[in-house]
Amino acid sequence: MSKVGIPKEIKDNEYRVAITLAGVKSLVSDGHTVYIEKNAGVGSGMSDDEYKAMGATILPDAASVFGESDLILKVKEPQAQEVPMLKKGQLLFTYLHLAPVPKLALDLAKTGATCIAYETVQTENGQLPLLTPMSEIAGRLATQIGANYLERPMGGRGVLLGGVPGVEPGEVVIIGGGVVGINAAKIAVGLGARVTIFDLSLDRLRYLDDIFNGQVRTVYSVGHYLENLLPHADLVIGAVLIPGKAAPRLVTREMVSKMKKGSVIVDVAIDQGGCFETIHATTHSQPTYEVDGVVHYGVANIPGAVPWTSTRALTNATMPYALKLAKHGYQAALDDSSLKKGINIHAGEIVHAGVLEAVGAPVAAGKK
Repeated sequence: MSKVGIPKEIKDNEYRVAITLAGVKSLVSDGHTVYIEKNAGVGSGMSDDEYKAMGATILPDAASVFGESDLILKVKEPQAQEVPMLKKGQLLFTYLHLAPVPKLALDLAKTGATCIAYETVQTENGQLPLLTPMSEIAGRLATQIGANYLERPMGGRGVLLGGVPGVEPGEVVIIGGGVVGINAAKIAVGLGARVTIFDLSLDRLRYLDDIFNGQVRTVYSVGHYLENLLPHADLVIGAVLIPGKAAPRLVTREMVSKMKKGSVIVDVAIDQGGCFETIHATTHSQPTYEVDGVVHYGVANIPGAVPWTSTRALTNATMPYALKLAKHGYQAALDDSSLKKGINIHAGEIVHAGVLEAVGAPVAAGKK
């Protein structure tokens, strides 16, 4: 039986937590010990007393949780002060997004811990079950956030995305038709905006055309067509994903310079480095900045803004895997093909091909 630890998230304005009351009950029922840092769940609407009622033990600080536990469950990547708390042989299960932060990958490898990333757990049919719920939320929030920053007091052009009778609606461009893109489009269409989705998969574009029943314009490729459309856009959403790898920079500084003053960029791909040349990571405390008069939003933990929803959506997906890891340890990741693809670091080595590529190390045959 394992000792499972859940520290309080300390990334800027990150209110999610890696376990719900139901999750604690499941782990305790399986015979595991659950340690939760004091007040870890408050931001998501779960008190220490409620956790204790489910059988958890509340510890006073993160050091205690890391020190006592075999398996650490988190939401976001370890912050600088958390990395030294990890120890050899310990399991860490969380979002990592290591490709754009190679130093963190190298520092985690030095701890000797095994680090399994939610975002690279992948099923046989190519689905990303632990990334999907947060991508759904981030996509929906991206349009909501973009609409907010288009308001004049927020620095935008003063455009109402849906328009009104007699006044044309706003123009939304979505780069990438995956989970983020489709959810961003749902909200944009619902608001009444004109929506264009770019993607490199004709099959995906056919699917999008079918489900939106012609309410969105679908465009194959990016390059020339994207460059021509950006100057007309009010809101551009980056929704590009190559699992485990850094996002490609599809929008250049020159392309941004030709956009309307007061238009808005929301780059959901910022977790993997972003798909705009002008983007850099921001925080919920300081979410935006301007380049050439264009508002840039690059918050790397967008779903953290709605923790009540996000925590429950995330743990619905992660707990079945967490239960396996608690019961069988590292062997569970070897026995489960989906979890195996989630292994980014093991026994002092970076083992995920996308992360190895990002840190500039050669990729050995057989790496995931």
